[in-house]
Amino acid sequence: MSRDPLLQPYQLKHLTLKNRIMTTSHEPAYPVDGMPTERYRAYHEERARAGVALTMTAGSAVVSRDSPPAFNNVLAYKDEVVPWMAELTDACHAHGCAVMIQLTHLGRRTGWSKGDWLPSVAPSHHREPAHRAFPKQLEDFDIARIVSDYADAAERMQKAGLDGIELQAYGHLIEQFWSPLTNTMDAPYGGELENRMRFGMEVLDAIRARVGPDFIVGLRYTADETAPGGITEAEGLEIARRLKATGQVDFLNVIRGQIHTDPAMTDVIPVQGMRSAPHLDFAGRIRAEIGLPTFHAARIPDVATARHAISAGLLDMVGMTRAHMADPHIVSKIVAGREADIRPCVGATYCLDRIYQAGEALCIHNPATGRELSLPHVITPSTAPKRAVIVGAGPAGLEAARVAAERGHDVTVFEAAKDPGGQVRLCAQSRRRSEMIGIIDWRMAQCAARDVTFQFGTLAEAEDITRLDPDVVVIATGGLPDITVLDEGADLAISAWDILTGDARPGENVLIYDDAGDHPALMAAEAITAAGGRVEIMTRDRSFAPEIMGMNLVPYMRSLQGNGAEFTVTRTLKGLRRAGNMIEARIGTDYSPLEEVRQYDQVIVNQGTIPLSDLYFDLKPLSRNNGALREAAVVAGSGPLFETIRPEGGFDLYRIGDAVSSRNIHAAIHDALRAGVQW
Repeated sequence: MSRDPLLQPYQLKHLTLKNRIMTTSHEPAYPVDGMPTERYRAYHEERARAGVALTMTAGSAVVSRDSPPAFNNVLAYKDEVVPWMAELTDACHAHGCAVMIQLTHLGRRTGWSKGDWLPSVAPSHHREPAHRAFPKQLEDFDIARIVSDYADAAERMQKAGLDGIELQAYGHLIEQFWSPLTNTMDAPYGGELENRMRFGMEVLDAIRARVGPDFIVGLRYTADETAPGGITEAEGLEIARRLKATGQVDFLNVIRGQIHTDPAMTDVIPVQGMRSAPHLDFAGRIRAEIGLPTFHAARIPDVATARHAISAGLLDMVGMTRAHMADPHIVSKIVAGREADIRPCVGATYCLDRIYQAGEALCIHNPATGRELSLPHVITPSTAPKRAVIVGAGPAGLEAARVAAERGHDVTVFEAAKDPGGQVRLCAQSRRRSEMIGIIDWRMAQCAARDVTFQFGTLAEAEDITRLDPDVVVIATGGLPDITVLDEGADLAISAWDILTGDARPGENVLIYDDAGDHPALMAAEAITAAGGRVEIMTRDRSFAPEIMGMNLVPYMRSLQGNGAEFTVTRTLKGLRRAGNMIEARIGTDYSPLEEVRQYDQVIVNQGTIPLSDLYFDLKPLSRNNGALREAAVVAGSGPLFETIRPEGGFDLYRIGDAVSSRNIHAAIHDALRAGVQW
């Protein structure tokens, strides 16, 4: 048996977990009409097949109709959830993986204009800033009904064959009762701690009465809200003692902080540039003090940290949830002695930010996650090896090279720069976002292990490509900044890249006109304010930086607000003119004829990129397929990928990533993977 602490079994009540690694509850937003259908099952089964000991599904499954899904949650209040959960459970059990589900009532953490349009309910009328709905304060009959709903949902999960359930307290209804910040009720459900805990205790009693003493029931809760007037560490410990004293709680999953705003959420679930595992030692103190089996997850992105959590006795089960979105095969790679092959979680939190903007969870650099039914995590070798040429060593080109090499093709990569990475390398120059280079480093290591040939510092021309007599050519040359949005004076503007590369020095009074809403504008703003400049960030949209999304916006705001940056929405930069040593900016709005003129010493326009595609068009008339992909085959993942338009052509050709259009890292890597696995 392995001596690795992570690979030791753990006995939880009657259940033997085969190792100490789990994925904690999270809602990837894959359900269909609230049901965890085939896609949802495939997502969890992939991790089970790869060796994870426990998969905690849902984040969270809602138990009542007046807890409508905030982001496409599983509807645990419907009887039809049972066969779907049974199918998922059986699939994971077949690989020796235990299955649980997190159940909740969201309370105020949702909105009334969803689901059945019932009022949200909570132990106060105070709205949660993140979801904005003003709840109805609960009445006695509401409480009785919801307690019964919890028991009904738990019974459904037991019937589906799950190994247990986890009650979600933190930030949700149970904890809204517990916290003095969100409970304004009178006795018997408000006031002293005993009263505030009454609702949660009634839920536990009702569940145990329905499922019996053997079914595993745990609870995820905040042991310290870290907020004035909220649950303190001392009170959090007392809550845990009282839960343990009931004899009805089999494990605790420990959280520290609040989730009612984007900044609060980001402190609970840190993004890149923030400290890894910030609450791990705190969870260890709870375990030592209370003695219940203790789980925890909060930016534990790497095996070394997870191993420390177990070997130091801080946790009984360690959650590596975002890490498993980046690489669902972490456990199997540990077992095989291939830890160096684990695709790193770079902390970009593209996964969670998409969910909180009503999207589905996707990993920024593993496009197979969530697409297990159509894209592979393990590349199948080709039966017909080819000679492939990739132009560009950014994320798209390196993914194309990795996939082609794993398919068994002979691969050569041309890159004009002296180093790989493209825009990712530019991004990683920010100390706070330096982890992004892991996207590049991992692919370079995978390519090196498969003998991919690289030619750096080479601005490839058509003759360089054809000289190699390729079968397939992939153009991944990316794009260059576009500042053509202005009616006049575009030559007076610079791009955000100019600041980030150091090609332009930061000004003292700077306007950043952000027409793309993505990272470069705010990265440039950080660089300028750090140099002592004053920055105004302007957008024509009604909110700024929509492509960055909530959690990733938090560190930018903390930096920029602290340095006096100003934010202007619903204003359009029309044109620029020289005015002595200053630049005169003509500013309007899409909403009215209003115009005004302001002066700055530097103007930056962030408008995405335009494709760097000259080489593609040079090669197009030499190709068999004239550069075209069969769109249906690309989407379906099967069928002939290339159409022979010019039989005399020497190779098949296509382009990916920003060489097609300005998008993002995930789109570029997705392009490369889904086409690459088909030739």
